[in-house]
Amino acid sequence: MGMMGDGGTVVHQLDAWRLRAEPFYQPAGQEVEAFLAAHAARLPLLLKGPTGCGKTRFVEHMAWRLGLPLITIACHEDLSAGDLAGRWLLDAEGTHWQDGPLAQAARYGGICYLDELVEARSDATVLLHPLADTRRVLPLEKRGELLHAHPDFQLVVSYNPGYQGLHKGLKPSMRQRFTALAFDYPEAGIEAAIVAREGGVELDMAARLVALGQRTRRLQEHGLEEGASTRMLVHAAVLLREGLAPRAACLQAIATPLSDDADIGVALRGVVHASFA
Repeated sequence: MGMMGDGGTVVHQLDAWRLRAEPFYQPAGQEVEAFLAAHAARLPLLLKGPTGCGKTRFVEHMAWRLGLPLITIACHEDLSAGDLAGRWLLDAEGTHWQDGPLAQAARYGGICYLDELVEARSDATVLLHPLADTRRVLPLEKRGELLHAHPDFQLVVSYNPGYQGLHKGLKPSMRQRFTALAFDYPEAGIEAAIVAREGGVELDMAARLVALGQRTRRLQEHGLEEGASTRMLVHAAVLLREGLAPRAACLQAIATPLSDDADIGVALRGVVHASFA
């Protein structure tokens, strides 16, 4: 569905959400084929994996590949059903209904990506139930409308199982509505190629950064919540490209952000100094 724009051109309702350039993504397995199969079958998709391992970039790449708009929503503890579905607004001309981002994607056809779904309020997650099963409908109760999802609509959600607490896990009633893909940090050679390309450094330097990242990940066995993500390694590479020395870049992009614990901080700084002696 579209609308007429200036000069009589047809403007899709979700054109503002289209990616303007192809996002780089390096596949680590069969995840591209898995996503395409889920989209063709109109099945929702759950992406599980640690922070900064490429889940969001993967969704962006797939939206570009499929030629679909991508509406991304960062979930948080105040995200309500109304924020997703929409609400009545009052202005000088009276009241009018405004679709929320989930309703927009469902109505006009696009990918709706809910990042870190476990952070959202329970009323927001319950709203997804009829969209994520064979009904593919979104009840807009305040408007008195049962919105049937567009054929191109796809629901994609992500979460980090490592951060699940007593009240942060997805309920079986939600998980079982989704097909799922498990993500992890790439194999060292692939991760180095990603860091080199995204960070703009030579491959040998990227490999040294990846080796540092792997050392920090082993500290998870000693109290560190999570090791350095691929994203953090790219940040370090970018700082290197801008002229910082390797130690300074890694302290700023990796060691200092990773933990506020004094003892773990000492260990992280030691790993950086050992990696770039």
